[in-house]
Amino acid sequence: MIVRDRPTLFTLFFTLRGSILPNILPQLVLVAVLSSLVVFGHHTYPGIVPSFSGAPIAIMGVTISLFLGFRNNACYDRWWEGRKLWGQMLVSARSLARQTLVLEVRGQALARRRILSLIIAFGFAMVQHLRPQAASNAGLNRLTAQDIADLQASRNGPDLLLRKVSTELATLQQQGHLTDVDFATLDRSLSELAGVQGACERIRNTPVPFAYSLLLHRTAHIFCFILPFGFDDVLGWFTPLASAIMAYTFFGLDALGDELEEPFGMQPNNLPIDAMARTIEINLLEALGERDLPPTPQPQGFVLM
Repeated sequence: MIVRDRPTLFTLFFTLRGSILPNILPQLVLVAVLSSLVVFGHHTYPGIVPSFSGAPIAIMGVTISLFLGFRNNACYDRWWEGRKLWGQMLVSARSLARQTLVLEVRGQALARRRILSLIIAFGFAMVQHLRPQAASNAGLNRLTAQDIADLQASRNGPDLLLRKVSTELATLQQQGHLTDVDFATLDRSLSELAGVQGACERIRNTPVPFAYSLLLHRTAHIFCFILPFGFDDVLGWFTPLASAIMAYTFFGLDALGDELEEPFGMQPNNLPIDAMARTIEINLLEALGERDLPPTPQPQGFVLM
C-alpha cells in the first residue's frame, strides 16, 4: 500500500513512486508514436490515411469509461472488503488476548502464552497462505518443533493453527481451568478468525470474471488506437499529446483495476497484510507483558507491504 503525503501542485506531475504511470508507459509511448504517424500520414498522404468524425469515437469513449468505472468499483470493493477482514482479524486477536487473562488468574500463564503464540503464528500463516510467493518463517520462532513440522506439512496452515488452539482450549476445559462460559467465549473468537480466513480465501480464489476484464482490456486498447484518426483534423500535431493523455486515463484505470482486483498480492497498491500481521504480533506480545517488542512496520520507499 502506498503511504505518502498528498503531493503539492509542483510535485503532482513529477511523482512516479505510487503512480500507475511506470506500468503503462509502453502503451502510452505506442499510442503517441501511432498518433504522430497518423497525423503525418494524413497531412502527407490524405488519400491513403483517412480521417473520421470524432463524434462516434467520443461516444465510444464515454461508454468505455462507464464500464471501466463499474469494473474499478467492483475491484475496489474487493480491496476494501479485504481491509475490513484484516481489521476484524486484529480485533478478534486482541479480544482473544484479553479473554485469555482468565488463564493467568487461574495459574495457567504458560497455557495462555502457548495460545497467543499460536494466534501470532496464525497471522503470519495467513500472509503466506494468501501470498505464497512471499513465504517466510516469520512468526514461527515461538512455536515448537512439532508445530513447525505440522505447519510445513499442512496445505492450510492457518486452519491447522486454529485447530491447535481449539485443542488447547478443550484440554484446559477438561482439566477444569476453563468454565463452559469461558470456553464458549474463546471459541467464538476463534470462529471469528476462521470466518475471516474463509472470506479472504473467497476473495483470493474468486477473481473478477475473465471475459469481463478481457472485454474492457480489448476495447480500451482499440479506442486508444483509433483515437487519433478522429481528431487529427481538429488538433493537428497536438493529437499525439491529447491521445497520450486519454490513453493515460483509460490504461491507468484498467491497470489500477488489475491491482485492486488482487488485494493480497505484492503490487504497491495491494494491502499491507504483512505489516498488519506484524501489528497483531506486537499487540499480543504486549498483552503478554513483554517489553522487547518488534519495531512498528514502516513503509520502504513509500510502500508498506
